[in-house]
Parts: sequence; C-alpha cells; structure tokens
Amino acid sequence: MTKTASYVRVAIPAPLYCVFDYSIPNELNKESMPPGIRLQVPFGKQWRVGILIEHIDKPNFEINKIKPVKQCLDSKPVFDPQMLKLLRWASQYYHHPLGEVTNAALPSQLRKGDAAQVKMETNWQLSPTGQNLNAKDLSRAPKQLALFLFLKENPEGVVKSQLFAFDEKWAASMRVLLKKSIVKETQILPAKKILTVDALSPALKLNKEQSDALKIILNHITSFKTFLLFGETGSGKTEVYMQTIDVLLKNMKQVLILVPEIGLTPQLISRFQKRFGDTLAVSHSGLNDSERLQAWLAAKENTAQVILGTRSAVFLPCPNLGAIIVDEEHDLSFKQQDSFRYSARDVAIRRAHFLNIPIILGSATPSLESMFNARNNKYQMLRLSQRAGGAEKPLIQLIDIRAQKLNEGLSDALVKNIELEVQNNKQVLLFLNRRGFTPTILCHDCGWTAQCTRCDARLTYHSRHNILRCHHCGSEQAMIHNCFECNSKELHHYGQGTEKLESVLKELFPNYNIARIDRDTTRRKGSLEKTLIEINSGKVQIMIGTQMLAKGHHFPNVTLVGIIESDQGLFGADFRTAERLSQLILQVSGRAGRAESRGKVLIQTHHPDNPIMQLIVKQDYQLISENLLSERQVTQFPPYSYLAILRAEATETNAAMDYLLDVAGKTTKTEGCSLLGPMPAPMEKRAGRYRAQLIINAMQREHLHFWITQNFSQITHSKLVRKVRWSIDIDPQEVL
Repeated sequence: MTKTASYVRVAIPAPLYCVFDYSIPNELNKESMPPGIRLQVPFGKQWRVGILIEHIDKPNFEINKIKPVKQCLDSKPVFDPQMLKLLRWASQYYHHPLGEVTNAALPSQLRKGDAAQVKMETNWQLSPTGQNLNAKDLSRAPKQLALFLFLKENPEGVVKSQLFAFDEKWAASMRVLLKKSIVKETQILPAKKILTVDALSPALKLNKEQSDALKIILNHITSFKTFLLFGETGSGKTEVYMQTIDVLLKNMKQVLILVPEIGLTPQLISRFQKRFGDTLAVSHSGLNDSERLQAWLAAKENTAQVILGTRSAVFLPCPNLGAIIVDEEHDLSFKQQDSFRYSARDVAIRRAHFLNIPIILGSATPSLESMFNARNNKYQMLRLSQRAGGAEKPLIQLIDIRAQKLNEGLSDALVKNIELEVQNNKQVLLFLNRRGFTPTILCHDCGWTAQCTRCDARLTYHSRHNILRCHHCGSEQAMIHNCFECNSKELHHYGQGTEKLESVLKELFPNYNIARIDRDTTRRKGSLEKTLIEINSGKVQIMIGTQMLAKGHHFPNVTLVGIIESDQGLFGADFRTAERLSQLILQVSGRAGRAESRGKVLIQTHHPDNPIMQLIVKQDYQLISENLLSERQVTQFPPYSYLAILRAEATETNAAMDYLLDVAGKTTKTEGCSLLGPMPAPMEKRAGRYRAQLIINAMQREHLHFWITQNFSQITHSKLVRKVRWSIDIDPQEVL
C-alpha cells in the first residue's frame, strides 16, 4: 500500500501575494514538521527559506507540478501559533505579502537558513588532575592559587561573568592553569538569568500620581487593557514601567519594552541594566547579526525576561509574555517607512489583545490618535502631571525676532541668557533641527542654487569634510567654487545648520566647551555615549543638537533650552505638521530644569501670535490636543477618518502619475470612501525616481480595507504596473 502524499503551504519572502504549495518527500517525517518551522524549498531556479504555514490534503495546482520540500531546518518552530496568528493578521491588515512579513520578523541569520542555536557558554572547572592537586603546590603563584581555590569552591564550574566578579584579571592565571591541565573547559548552554534584586539599583519611592497609576495597572495585570501613561517630561514614567516589571518578574513573566531608537538613548539602556541586570536582553539595528540572533534566542528560550528593543522587536518570540510597554508612543520611528510599512505600536496593541495581556503606551506628548482613543474610553488614561522629585516645569518664553538684528541666527536676548547661565556654572542646550553648515548655496549674480541631481532638494554644505550632501538620498560631491550657470565665484551661504551654529558659538564663548550632537557627530559606535559622559560630568557647558536630543535624555544641570528656528515646522504640507511641532518643542523643552533649579526655554520665532505658539507657551498638551482634534474633526482627517496611500515611483518622468491615473479611473466606488489625487508627492523626485500618490480616505476602517480588497486586482494588474514600483501604506504617518 502506497503512502498518501502530504502537502504544505509555505510563505516565501517574495513580493507575491500568495503562499506556495509543496509536497513532503517520504524521507521527511510529516509529524515532525509543525506550522512555524523553516523549510528550504525550490523557488524558480533558486533555493529559498520559507515558513511552513499549514498542512493541506490537496494542493491548488496539478500534483505533477508540485515540487518537494528540500529539507526541514528546525526541530521546533521559530514561530509559535500565537506569533503566526499575529503575522497573518499583520499581512492582511497592511496588505503586504505574508512571506515578506514572516521574513521581516526573523533575524537575518535565520532568514539565510542558519541554525537557530543559542551561543554556547564556556564553563571552567577543575580537571581530575586539579581535583587531586595539593594547594601547597601553587603557593609560589598566589594569583593561580586564588583562582584554583575559587574553582574548588565551585565544583560544577564557573562562567565568564562569575570569573569577572571574582577578579577582573583572571584570564592570565586561567591560561596557565589550562596549560598545566589543572583546569578543563567545556561548552554549555547559558543558564537562565535569575534577578538578584539586592545587587541591583533599588526602586524609587513613588509620588501619589505614580502610585495610583501603578495600582490601576496592577489591577489589570492578567488581562488585556491599553493604558495611556500621559506624563510630563521628568514625571517618572520610567519608574512606573520598572515597578510594573518588578511585579511581573516575581510572577516569572517576560516583559517587552519598545523604544524609538536605542542608539540615541544609551542612558535608558544603562538604567534598565542597572535595575534588571542579566535578565535584560537588548535588540536593535546597531547590533551585528550574531548579537541580534542571540537576543532573539534569549527571548524565545525565556532566558531573558526583560527585552528592550526598537521597532522590529515587536515580533520577538516571547513565550511567557506578561505585558508590553511602548515608550514615547507618539514617535515617528515606530512606523516603518518602506517595504513592510507596519506600525510597531499598533502591532504591539494587537499582540497584547491576542495574548490577553496589558499594554502601556507612555508619552509626555501622546499622538492625537491615542488622545482620541483615551477620550472615547478605548484606552484608559493615567495622568502624571507633576515632575518627579518636586522639580518645577520650565518657564517657556517666545522671543519675537521680527525686525531684529541676528548674529548668525542668534538674537541678543538668547545670547545674553546663554552667557548668564554658563557664568553661573549651569549648562545650556540649543536646539536646531538641521545638521550641516548651511542648507543653501546661492549664486549672488544669477540666483542659481546648488541642487541634488537625484532629488528635488538643495544640497547642504558640510564644512568639516568640505562637501555638499543631500540629506534625502545621501549623495555627495566636492564643494564647488563657481556657479554652474554663469561661472561666477559669488557663491553665498544662506541659512544655518548645527555645524555653523557650533562655529558661531565658539567665537562668542571661546572659554567654554561646546558639544554638538547630530547624526554627523555620532556615526561612530560609542561616540554618543562618550559625549553624554562628558556632558554629565560637567566638562561641557553648551550643547547643540537636532531632534536626537529630544528623546529621553536626562541632563540635570541644564537650566536653559534655546530653540533657534521653531518656525520651520509651522507651515508644512502634512496635516500632522502642528501636532509634530508641538510634540517636538515640548519634548525638547522637557530637557530643562529637571533637578533643583527651575529651567527656562526661549523660543525664537517670527510668528509669536501663531495659535500653536501661544498654546505651547502654556505647556498644556491636553489643551493643545483638544484644539488640534477640533481642527481634525472639521477637516475629517485621522483620527476622525482612516487613510491609506497608494504610492508609486518610476525612473520615467510621468510613469508613476500615469499608473495611478489608470488605477483611479478604473476602481470601483466604495461607500464611505473618497479619493484624493492622484498627485505628485510633495518631493516629486527622490533618489532618481519620480513619485506620485493616491490617498484613500474612509470614514470607517472596514470601508478602507474593503476598497483596497475590492480594487486590488486593478492595482496589481494595471497595464502600466510594470513601469512602476508601488506600495500601499496603511495609516500613513507622513504624506511624503
């Protein structure tokens, strides 16, 4: 009797909106191939690594065309049923191929087919020779003797962390003992790290608002609920997170904490490490492939109980997850801006719902969507209105710079305030959200400006390397000295970036140390950490930075924050412009006066009467959000409606617009949906491609997805589709 053929459906990383059927050859055991494991399968002329989605009795194609699976790569699934459920939901919600979604959730080494194997740990213990050795034989080598006695006290052996705790200079003595065959070393699986609270930093005393928030969270610690922890900068949100984690760890649960950009907030990592020690695993793009795989495995094997990561960490496999925390939930970094365009915050909420666990969204300036959901009781708001430790809110003042003489962008009032603070041994932070030296090189004779040849953008001059750089596509060229149009040498620099501001301040304050923090000065690994140490040690008196400085940094000696060009955020094309501006200014303002001395924030503006500026001065984000929500309700933009953007780009000038016009002209109308466009993108040409977009606005989320599903065939099979690259962006955070 012949064996009945068996088949599987496999998700393969390819831009195709389907899964693929394969047969299971006789040499593979079907029973040892559960959904969620990786399979190596033939795909065209290549071999690909895919995820087994389900077993089927009958394939969708002719049996003689079905290819067999080559090999099974795992003994147990890399995705458990709950994670597979989440990934399938994400694929459907964001209308993205399941194979690319599952691929994005894996470390790169697992995508390539490497083994999902925990890195072994070296264990040192006495050999039979060492066990029979008399300690007197090592009396003339005191360091070797001390290490020998330490190993004798630990007959099961010791690992590197134990040896460093014993003696930081243990390695030389260990090499000698190994050479004498007194010690042997073996490779073992790393032990699960147990939290030893006594050896770590203690919990801080909570004020009443923090204590009340913690009690409410703990009352719902075993069920799904979304909390919006709306706390002023410096109000102690992180301590509420940590004391929630303390309770979950005692109940042997894992906790996942998502943060916008770990590389920009080394202080946050340090604080979590001091509190939770070896139970912490960190996952972010700054790690190499091996380190990311080990963090992934530590989460999956439950050897890490506290997992801190950036956007992609939302897909880390945590089998014993007890809660999710999303810090700075409003931050744009949580939204993937290309390929699989998911929102880590929204995926985290869905994951918590599937697992029936609580999720905490924290921010001093929550997104309007979250404020709207709290107003409608979809989220429970927990308010922290006071700064922790009794620190006062900073005083915010506007400096009207209309008709004023400026010194390279600096008003006299701001310069005088800087001088006063540094003379009193305080620190100053100056915020300018534009890096480089000058953003515009202009010919005084004919008006020509230096433009990027690949983008509709001007080139920025960077004086340190004497180059012109495009901040959109990254292309660079040597500094020019003659106009490309008229050959004139009258090239003038207009505007300023952080480089220029730094040079001006060095002239104004030659006796004080100045540190610039932007992506140009923090490219090297460890450079940001080094600068932050210098700042907190008092070696630096004046800091200059971009929005990197707005995210989670604690500078207790900063008493003055100066915002140089606040107006650049007032008149953007995106309907979220006012929201982003108020969030950014209030986040930067929160760096001032976080200790005993009250801080001051000075905002230079040409528009002091602008309603948003007036609201910012009041420092009442609740009031700001209510005003902005009223505007959104009138315009019927999110959160009062739901958006998707069909984007297209092409190397030919009109191809993207022609494609979208063809799609828009042939789509089926859907109740409650309206189309805006198609139209060129605000920056039509970027990185050598011409871009256009079609916006779908729906009054109900279901209507939005129905429109996409109903018209998906037209989107994918338009006669012009081969000339473009297209994508669908659900809940876009930027109208690029």
